[in-house]
Amino acid sequence: MKIVVVGLGSMGRRRIRLLKQISPDFDITGVDGKTERCQQAEEELHIDTCESLEEALENKKPQCAIISTSPLSHAGIIETCLAHDCHVFTELNLVSDQYETNMSLAKEKGKVLFLSSTFLYRDEIRFIRDKVQKTEGALNYNYHVGQYLPDWHPWESIQDYFVGDKRTNGCRELFAIELPWIIKLFGKIASYQVISSKNTKLPIQYNDNYLLLITHANGNKGVLGVDVVSRKAVRNLEVYGEELYLTWDGTPFGLKEYDIEKKEENNINLYENVDQQDGYASFVIENAYKAELQTFLELTSGKGKAEHTFEEDLEVLAMIDQIEAGEGK
Repeated sequence: MKIVVVGLGSMGRRRIRLLKQISPDFDITGVDGKTERCQQAEEELHIDTCESLEEALENKKPQCAIISTSPLSHAGIIETCLAHDCHVFTELNLVSDQYETNMSLAKEKGKVLFLSSTFLYRDEIRFIRDKVQKTEGALNYNYHVGQYLPDWHPWESIQDYFVGDKRTNGCRELFAIELPWIIKLFGKIASYQVISSKNTKLPIQYNDNYLLLITHANGNKGVLGVDVVSRKAVRNLEVYGEELYLTWDGTPFGLKEYDIEKKEENNINLYENVDQQDGYASFVIENAYKAELQTFLELTSGKGKAEHTFEEDLEVLAMIDQIEAGEGK
């Protein structure tokens, strides 16, 4: 299979590494407008590269495209790749630009249009989802996810990549990561209240912390804290009810369930092997990134099911717009 990976930053190179793990026979071409990124990818990953997407599409005629550029560039690249008869996998878009157009084009072309939603492919999330769905009665949860914004990409300035832009800001990305799995696990959101502010002196033009009080249509309730303020990178989840108590710190070995009968807390280990890259927070593992790529590739041959669709993401992005505007529901 011929695959073009558009964008050779940290995420694009991650996708290429994982594609090579899935099959060493993939013919992968990398595309990036920056010569130094092309050279880095050639040296590290031993792939062909070019600086022009059109050139790669015309010369290589790939069956699949992986889009790992900055979010505001996605819409046009998706359209171009679909027009060249590629199945398309894209990272989080964060904005709904051209969603309807590209969904229609994918349907017209008979191509897969796949949106990354990595946490829905985490084994821990699948375990929690199973437990929540099997538990009778309403549940509550407390969930805090935060990481100091300058620590996201310590090798570059906030102003030099997408989190510096108000339309694709850091808190917005966290919401786009977390809300899909929260909705899948705890149910459709019926109402919420939002409090937000800017607590730091960071050179950004958006609020850097949010607290939401959420009520789900099925009676579940939650408190969600999202921020780019926390000096320690954290994902702390507590789910509790009359028949269930569990916690998760976001790491592959940080899932715990309380045994109600024995009155003891047990570690839940779901992994035989954990693939982690140096330089990332402890809750960033490669396994789920690989799993969603495998799902995408299965879909291109008519198998499998996406955990999160563009149609569902339209609703999530509309909710994030309301949250940023300080509007409750």
